[in-house]
Amino acid sequence: MPEASPARGTVLVVEDEAYVRASLGELLGARGFDVILAASASEAHDQLARAPVDLVLTDLKMPGADGLELVRRLHAASPNLPVLVLTGHGTIASAVECIKAGAADYILKPADPDALELALVRALERRALEREVSYLRRTGAEPVDAATPLGNSPAWLKALQNVRAAAPTGAAVLLLGESGTGKELLARMIHRLSPRSRGPYVRVNCAAVPLEMWESEYFGHRKGAFTGATSDRDGWFRLAHQGTLFMDEVGAMPLAAQAKILRALQDGEFHRVGDEQPTRVDVRVVAATNSNLEEEVKTGRFRQDLYYRLNVLRIDLPPLRNRREDIPLLASAFLLEIAAQLGRPVPILRAGAMAELAGYPWPGNVRELRNVLERTLILNPSDELDSLDLVPFSGSAAETLPGTEEAATNLRSALAAREKEVLVEVLKRSGGVRKEAARLLGIDQRNLAYYLHKHGLDPDRLPE
Repeated sequence: MPEASPARGTVLVVEDEAYVRASLGELLGARGFDVILAASASEAHDQLARAPVDLVLTDLKMPGADGLELVRRLHAASPNLPVLVLTGHGTIASAVECIKAGAADYILKPADPDALELALVRALERRALEREVSYLRRTGAEPVDAATPLGNSPAWLKALQNVRAAAPTGAAVLLLGESGTGKELLARMIHRLSPRSRGPYVRVNCAAVPLEMWESEYFGHRKGAFTGATSDRDGWFRLAHQGTLFMDEVGAMPLAAQAKILRALQDGEFHRVGDEQPTRVDVRVVAATNSNLEEEVKTGRFRQDLYYRLNVLRIDLPPLRNRREDIPLLASAFLLEIAAQLGRPVPILRAGAMAELAGYPWPGNVRELRNVLERTLILNPSDELDSLDLVPFSGSAAETLPGTEEAATNLRSALAAREKEVLVEVLKRSGGVRKEAARLLGIDQRNLAYYLHKHGLDPDRLPE
């Protein structure tokens, strides 16, 4: 069933004439906006002190502080808050003055309802875009791309089928799978195929948020709410308004945080730290974990009610060892991508190397496969790669699976030995000059230093 249209945002209407104020409130409420009414600039400031809004629509001529003064003050305090000016005494000079003061738009009374709605929607869309840009800058994340996760195996196609069925709905989705199986790729795909695709996509790693900071990170805070809160800040829920919030590693969320997260999901509202009134949001949640949440519930480490709230639509992601037929396709795509990033020709992966990749159990799954190929291309300048040219991703923290420990150990040992041989060969060719050795390997000197330390190599005392 298609998702219902999400709420359009909260608008603070500032108008001194009671009839006009009530009429605007009724009009905007009927068109899907949440509306807060204020009769003056001072009352508007009081409302904003209690809870944030998405947009302000203010009359220009009012007793006391007028709309222009309100625009100036709001722009100074919250530069990203859109303020639209509505006036029955419009002139070019006053319009220019309002825009210079920071107004997002200038609308003449009596405003056509459709034109007014369009102006509000455009201002809110700009605000949503600014929020997403802010999120990307804060986290270093990448925008949602249009790539379809690769794979033709039955297990993977089943997961993609479930994603396409879940995406158009507004239901919470729980992605279950081992580390490195592609849970975030599918979360991005769900967002891209949903009615919220034009809204923000926000990812939070639940395992990386310190317990003492989780409330501020998820819900935001008001300036001065605690030591170090030097400005207002939106939390993850607010940044994801009218979009998708991807809660990765949700099984690692502290128990103390789970009750308030549950309430925010149930009620669609929360309190920013330091706010008196709740903030309303419209957010679609996709959660992911490599934990057994049912077992976590039994042991009391995860709330049962939160588990049921998140587990509306469940999608299981297969590990790479259960979709080995996808390895050649994935390897070819990764080689193409990595070679382009390194500015070098795409090497040919010979049959021996492909057989080695297909036979390895990949405890780190697709992520480990990509890392192995990336490190191989960085350290090996050859145009053709055979089995012993592959370099292992020794930094993987994934556990070795039962029955594969001996094979994994043998492969890692062989590949690590080959990695050391390549380093020695290049160092000899460069005469022990680190800068030249790094150039030949296609890496920087910092990475070279890492590999030298890893293998205990001294460019001045190379083995014969």
